[in-house]
Amino acid sequence: MKAKLGSLYQRKKRMPDGSQKVLPIWWIKYAKGDGQILRESSGSEKKADAEKLLMRRAGEIATGRFAGLGIERIQIAELFRDEVDDYKASDRKTLRDLKSRLSNHLTPFFGDIRAADFSTQHVKRYVTMRREEEATNGTINRELTVLRRAFSLAFKCDPPKITRMPHIQMLKENNVRTGFLEYAEYLTLRDELPWYVRPLFVTAYHVGGRRGELASVKWPQVDFNASQIRLHATDTKNEEARTLPIYGDMREWLLIAKDIRDKKFPNCPWVFYTDEGARLYWFRKSWTSACMRAGKPNFLFHDLRRSAVRNMERAGVPRKVAMSISGHKTENVYRRYDIVAERDLSDASTRMDAYFSAMKARPRDPGRRALIAGSCDLNP
Repeated sequence: MKAKLGSLYQRKKRMPDGSQKVLPIWWIKYAKGDGQILRESSGSEKKADAEKLLMRRAGEIATGRFAGLGIERIQIAELFRDEVDDYKASDRKTLRDLKSRLSNHLTPFFGDIRAADFSTQHVKRYVTMRREEEATNGTINRELTVLRRAFSLAFKCDPPKITRMPHIQMLKENNVRTGFLEYAEYLTLRDELPWYVRPLFVTAYHVGGRRGELASVKWPQVDFNASQIRLHATDTKNEEARTLPIYGDMREWLLIAKDIRDKKFPNCPWVFYTDEGARLYWFRKSWTSACMRAGKPNFLFHDLRRSAVRNMERAGVPRKVAMSISGHKTENVYRRYDIVAERDLSDASTRMDAYFSAMKARPRDPGRRALIAGSCDLNP
């Protein structure tokens, strides 16, 4: 079939007996603006699909968005590699997490798919697979965010590596956790942890610092005379410098960590280090085991942040000061961490009982009593 935009055809194959067989896949033939003739498979046995592809190519050529057939061969694995390079160039702190998500889940599933063939069906199948692996909606959403960013970077390339930005729907999630530690639970869990994790645990429980932020602290940043730990802007999530107060059990455990470091690992710059003198960052197995023994099997290290916020609220620390310590930039997020515990509700109940007891002890107002009694005799 000849058409103004180009032509559609099916290839033929010569058989051993000399006859020709028409192959089922439809192809399109069209010319670029410079007159170069291009042929491309529609990948479909439906003529209508080939016609749609031909019209799309004509539109891309007319608007200057046609980047050649090479773009059709680009696989999503290449987009993932570009995303890793972008993380490296931007010196993003989550590069390690990105590589883990890619190697364990995203690349094995999406890597061999051509970016031009990507559709919402691929996302649906991926979500189904991850749910069968018991991944939560929150975890799946973090992975889909990586996929979406890979396409976004490809679309912004010059020339672009994809011709369209696909829609990737996020899942609904309930990510508001309610985990926290009462002081007695804090002591129990602390004593179950390995000795080298305890200083980090104690510090996080008191000031609510993020694990990555605290793991980056070096000894020159600790000022025992001023009772402060100074976080560098390059080490915080918000990229703003922050000062943490040293109080409660923190001083004792920081001094213990310094004493052990001076004796066993004098060249270790890190405040929080492993039993081998390396930077303490990942300790999932020891953490999970300690939480099980302490009777808090589902407790996360990040829940210490929630505990610190609630403790500062209970102690009457002004919210602005508490937010500067914990590193929360907005009150909306901060309030999500301010958990109302059963003890808080009990305290409120006790206070309200005392309030109403005081009210009952006041002399009654006979005028009001008479007014109420009289109102019962009124006709409707």
